[in-house]
Amino acid sequence: MKIFCIGRNYTEHAKELNNPVPSEPLIFMKPPTALLLNNRAFYHPDYSQNIHYEGEIVLRVCKNGRAVQPEFASRYYDAVAFGIDFTARDLQDRLKAKGQPWEIAKGFDRSAPLSTFMPLAELKDPKNIEFQLKKNGEIVQHGHTADMIFDFDRLICEISRYFTLHKGDYIFTGTPAGVGPVAIGDVLEGYVEETPMLRCWIK
Repeated sequence: MKIFCIGRNYTEHAKELNNPVPSEPLIFMKPPTALLLNNRAFYHPDYSQNIHYEGEIVLRVCKNGRAVQPEFASRYYDAVAFGIDFTARDLQDRLKAKGQPWEIAKGFDRSAPLSTFMPLAELKDPKNIEFQLKKNGEIVQHGHTADMIFDFDRLICEISRYFTLHKGDYIFTGTPAGVGPVAIGDVLEGYVEETPMLRCWIK
């Protein structure tokens, strides 16, 4: 099982971090040890003073594929979940400033809380999924997948150019504007459409 992630896939998010808007998908990966399932608590690590939440729609890959062509891409995913891409922003900024890889800022243990999956057939419009992240009861992120720079099919095509997709792989498809820090005691709640999907306590 592989965890693919897409950076800067919403224009306003790229702008809020003063990053250029990409012309092709920015792909990175998290290891399986990053997964945090079953609404388990996230324990704030001691090596970062600035952990940020990034709420995202996550695709579940449903069949194996390599170099998938656009006309077939929609056949390779069948369900979505709500996920959080926790980012150690201070580590990331320091490493980026040195031109060094920043895997430790994205792929550290338990940095990918993930809900259960919802079949695409249960969604009102699979091409425009509404999702929200609440922090302590207040909406901090509100997105629609129709606003993604690169849609689901394009992501399938691009990722499969470089990596063989396997059934059961996950794709974190990018976060909208509104990212911010978490502190011990915070509670994060993720929604797909109006369905509560994920609850994560920060300890």
